[in-house]
Amino acid sequence: MLAALSAGVAAAAPASAVQSAHTLSGSSPSYATAAADQGQTAGATQLSVRVYLAGRNAAGLAAYAKNVSDPTSSLYRHYLSAAAARADFGATSQQISAVTSWLTGAGFTVTSTTDHWIDVKGPAADVPKAFDTTLHNYKTAHGTLHAPQHNAVIPAGVASAVSGVSGLAQATTHAVTMSTTTGSATTASDPSCSAYYGQKTAPATLPAVPAGYSNPSTLAQCSLYPSELRKAYGVTQTGLTGKGSTIAIVNWYGSSTMEADADQYSINHGDKPFKPGQYSEVSTPSQWTNEDVCGYGDNSEEALDVEMAHGFAPDAKIVTVAANSCYDSDLIAAEAEIVDNHLADIVSNSWGESIFSTLGDLDPATMAAYDQIFELGATEGIAFDFSTGDCMNNDAYSVASGLNCDPTVSRASVDWPTSSTWVTAVGGTALGLNKQGGYAFETAMGDNRSGRTAAGATSWAAAAGTFGGGGGVSETEAQPWYQSWVVPKKLSTTLMDGTKTTPKRTIPDISLNGDLYFSSTLVGQTTGGVYSEAGYGGTSVSAPSWAGILADAQQAQHGIPVGFANPAIYFRASLATDVTGSPRQIGSTPVDSVIFEYPSDSPYSGYYRLVQYNADEGLPATRGYDLATGVGSPNAAFLRSFGFGF
Repeated sequence: MLAALSAGVAAAAPASAVQSAHTLSGSSPSYATAAADQGQTAGATQLSVRVYLAGRNAAGLAAYAKNVSDPTSSLYRHYLSAAAARADFGATSQQISAVTSWLTGAGFTVTSTTDHWIDVKGPAADVPKAFDTTLHNYKTAHGTLHAPQHNAVIPAGVASAVSGVSGLAQATTHAVTMSTTTGSATTASDPSCSAYYGQKTAPATLPAVPAGYSNPSTLAQCSLYPSELRKAYGVTQTGLTGKGSTIAIVNWYGSSTMEADADQYSINHGDKPFKPGQYSEVSTPSQWTNEDVCGYGDNSEEALDVEMAHGFAPDAKIVTVAANSCYDSDLIAAEAEIVDNHLADIVSNSWGESIFSTLGDLDPATMAAYDQIFELGATEGIAFDFSTGDCMNNDAYSVASGLNCDPTVSRASVDWPTSSTWVTAVGGTALGLNKQGGYAFETAMGDNRSGRTAAGATSWAAAAGTFGGGGGVSETEAQPWYQSWVVPKKLSTTLMDGTKTTPKRTIPDISLNGDLYFSSTLVGQTTGGVYSEAGYGGTSVSAPSWAGILADAQQAQHGIPVGFANPAIYFRASLATDVTGSPRQIGSTPVDSVIFEYPSDSPYSGYYRLVQYNADEGLPATRGYDLATGVGSPNAAFLRSFGFGF
């Protein structure tokens, strides 16, 4: 039946017209200008090129992915197996053969072939014959880089089989992870923090607060851990544990101590360690590349992702799928590995990259390749989520500091892949606990903080910037159908530089705690052979937390995967907790700021910061949907609703 349904969608696609040569817009980067041209690249320069395959029915794939995810469609939740998805929408053997013949005929050597792409290598001298362009060297602020002199052209004979090409321009941009640490762990036994909002008052010897701040009479909360978060978001009340689901964590390289660290962390905080076979890894260390650029991995990020996902869904299986680098070619391969073998029901990603960069804008071919994988995942009932990003010195909206602190970003913009139509963009909040350890309030994850200030000082140290979350309006993605009934038109039609446009994709979709100073999250990991814990913040916390929530939702609907979650999120928007960002009360006193005291194990012990929250630049939390927190945060009612379907 399912095969017939998908075939019906495929048959609905219009017949293709007579093929002509196809120019790949964006394959020549913005830095490839006549003024910067340093002449033709040496013909012997070796290239690694990836040619992405369009598959047999790209329009049919997008249509089926939408229908199977849309609660109003008759195809809703009629998921395909990985084999059926490949058979209905993957590249045909004829397409693969034709593209292979074209590339080898131009002189390239095929190094690998999948249902999604063909990898080849060869000298720059082979480029003109295959792509009707020549590689030149260009002077840039980042050194001399080679790139096509003009956009590549795909010959008519294979134009319908190719969706794009990467690797002709010199690879310069790559993904970054989204976590930041306070450097120290704070627990309820630490006198420098509060077990709940308003528990401990700040020393009277601190300076008076400046104008614009409410009275900060409380020390910031101690770092949170999973059982506290589960209770605050209503998971504990439902009794759901994610049983029967599998969550994949995608990062690069991987930690050799991950399972042991997660077990120790769980035991330390009253939770269950992994059962035998509950945790696994897909990793190929012999194939890791670019370790110097990618920072030799980010074990802190992996620990955070695994421990939060396990914390929110203690009985779900978790698999870490480690990409071979932080470059798109390897990250796409990791996502494809999950989809092609249906390794998981939910995929959490705490990384992203700039679309617009002085190193060259992200190639549209790469963006399309990600979308193809996400669409295939949707047909199988696989959900993908991504962190919206954050920045230590300013929020991700700011072009002054760069998107996610990327100094190469060329203008205020949203991140990728989190702004894809086919993923859930997870933003961050600051979560306040009540005296009973339950939910007190939330506001936007944006901390406007002072510099370090000692007790007895006459004034607070100068402002030290903000820690903020990502959000905004996409320049590249049209508004998806599922946002049209919730997102205010004034938001979706205004780009981040103020330009008016047709309705566009906005992010985030939903948010959870990710604050750094007000409500950081404890993370445990082994460094240098020693296990320790520290407080972390960022939308890196939020994304795996949401993955755990989705695993719980899958259990609530009797094991049926949620699949691509955005239509369900927006259909249930009224059930989410609206994060408004309005000032909170301690007694009769409004409070929108706290004092962060450096913990006793910190080298800055004895110093304080004045921290004002809901201070994201250009991204305030407001009533209803907003660019700081999306529809809001999940709660018990939101979670239970998945058990009732539509």
